[in-house]
Parts: sequence; C-alpha cells; structure tokens
Amino acid sequence: MDYCSQSSLVPCGKDKYISKNELLLHLKTYNLYYEGQNLQLRYREEEGEFIVEGLLNISWGLCRPIRLQMQDDNQRIRPPPSSSSWHSGCNLGAQGSAVKPSIIPDIQITDVDTPTDADDSESGTDVGDLKPQQEETPQLMRTRSDVGVRRRGNFRTPSEQRRIKRHRFSINGHFYNHKTSVFTPAYGSVTNVRINSTMTTSQALKLLLNKFKIENSADEFALYIVHTSGEKQKLKATDYPLIARILQGPCEQVSKVFLMEKDQVEEVTYDVAQYIKFEMPVLKSFIQKLQEEEDREVKKLMHKYTVLRLMIERRLEEISESPAMI
Repeated sequence: MDYCSQSSLVPCGKDKYISKNELLLHLKTYNLYYEGQNLQLRYREEEGEFIVEGLLNISWGLCRPIRLQMQDDNQRIRPPPSSSSWHSGCNLGAQGSAVKPSIIPDIQITDVDTPTDADDSESGTDVGDLKPQQEETPQLMRTRSDVGVRRRGNFRTPSEQRRIKRHRFSINGHFYNHKTSVFTPAYGSVTNVRINSTMTTSQALKLLLNKFKIENSADEFALYIVHTSGEKQKLKATDYPLIARILQGPCEQVSKVFLMEKDQVEEVTYDVAQYIKFEMPVLKSFIQKLQEEEDREVKKLMHKYTVLRLMIERRLEEISESPAMI
C-alpha cells in the first residue's frame, strides 16, 4: 500500500475530524501489526472521499440471552399437519398433504458446508465463522439453512451448497437450534464483521445482527471500547467504529470492541478506571488519606476565618471607643 502524504480531513464522528496524514500513520501501524492476516485494512479514494474497509473484531459481552430467527429471510417452510404425524415420521407431499410411507425412509444428515477453493473465493464472508452444520435431533423443525436432509443418492449442486453456506453464520459454532434459539454467547468470544469507515455504529450493529439472523433490535445494544485498565468508552450512534478501532491501535490485549446492552453497562472514565483493580484494603487506605487531607483543609479554613472575625471585632471596638473618628 502507498501511504502517501495527504492533507485533507477524514470524519471520525459527528463534528469530529482527523487529518488524513495522521490516520494513514495509524493505518500503517495497524496493518504492520496484522501483516499476513485477513485483519489487514485497505483504503481507497472514491469521489474525493477517503474510505477504509476491512474486518472489525467484535467481542460478545451480553448479559441477557439473544433470540435467533427461526427461519431465514425469504424462506417459507410449510409446517407439518400435526405434531403427532411429524414425530411419527410421515413425509409431506408436494402439495402439503401427509404421505405415510410403509417403511421409514433412510434419512442421512449431511454437512452442507463442505469447503472448496471455489466456495472460499466466491464467498465474500469470513470463513472462520463457518462450521459444519449438523442436526442433533431429526425430530425438531429446523430452517433449511441449518441442515441438509436428503435421501441417499440425491446430491446438492455446488451452487446450492454455496447458497446455503452464505445464508446463515454460526456464533462461535452455535447455529440455530429449536432448543437453543434463545441463548447467551460466551462472554469475550470474538466474531467479526466486514465494514468500512463510512459506516456508523448503528449501521455496524444492524449488519452484525443480520449476519447471524438475530431477532433483537439493534436499539437494544451498543458498542463499547473496553480497555484492560477497566476504562469503558461507549461509541455514539454517529461514530465510526472502524476509525475508532484504528485510532485505539491494533493490539486487542490493550483494548477491545465489545457488543453490550445499553441499559446494562455504564461508561467508566480513565480517572475512575485507575482505582477499579485495587484491592478493598488499598481503596480504604486511599479514602482514609483523602479524609485526613480534607480535615486538614477544613481546619485551615476555620482558623483563617476565625482570625479574620477577631480582626473585624477588634476594629469595631476601636471605632466605638473613638467618638472623634465618627
């Protein structure tokens, strides 16, 4: 990449800007840190606008469960006639009628995410999130993207496999399951989303939720930059998360971007974060020192105003004893 000298400004939030030169220096450091990895960022000029794009790592930091969609967008699955016929192994005919076979058909659960070189090159998503999709219980209703159910002898074409693979991603190996459609991702587990520097926090949140087919509204969540010191900085809806990540530096041992609930997390300033990791006895000693310092200041002020009051009283007495001065 050519990190040439530039002079214009790049927006990093509402009414906030950074010089292109400074951003390019941060970007160069960022890409050197991730050299040879898919987390390197690229930039381009488009109609005079400076745009950075690439993958942004986001850690799960949720306290409450999330809900996964039962079926993918634009897909409709005809429900079974009744729960008893579904569990008894009956099949649905082409017109939706129940057809009871004399012999239970041989059902094979197949992996629909068989990776190939062609698939990886054509898919615009990160392959690291794609896991083999398997069905634990053949009696549970699933979306067609979760598992491939076929009779032996019928194979899916490569295009069908690519379509299914692009349809739904796993959250650290967790696909939609009828039993676990509501669950809480492991705290600190990492996912990523491909965004660019023109996407705001709200847009990045919607893109992430849509990637995993999460039903919850994006308004329930927020992105936070969490430092190892304990400092927590909430990104505003108008901020640009990718720019914020670049400015914070590439090392995730220093700071990470977390997805958290808005009403469950409070921001922690740098000054407060300095005391968070101290043990209680140390914090109590700090409070005692501060209390002693406060007491000394109070005594100084009391002595100062006592002396001032005595001086005023003495002056008033002198005036009262000297009628000629009145």
